[in-house]
Amino acid sequence: MHGWGYEGMGGWTFGFMTVGMVLLWILIILAIVALTRHLLRESRSTAPTEARTPATVLSERFARGEIDTKEYRERLDALRETGHG
Repeated sequence: MHGWGYEGMGGWTFGFMTVGMVLLWILIILAIVALTRHLLRESRSTAPTEARTPATVLSERFARGEIDTKEYRERLDALRETGHG
């Protein structure tokens, strides 16, 4: 009697099967990690950005030193008169 059909399966066959299963699980895990990173990166890039008002832009220019105090106040007053500040 030869058993249940395992006569051709030696130690090498079980070794290759083990290595194959380990590689399969590594590929599955790497695919999940790659998909998760892709989805997280995509969700960050499509997140709504903070709205920049004209007064905010003016304040940023003043903070960077692009305009002086007099010009900042004049432009801010003009924005307030038009309802944008």
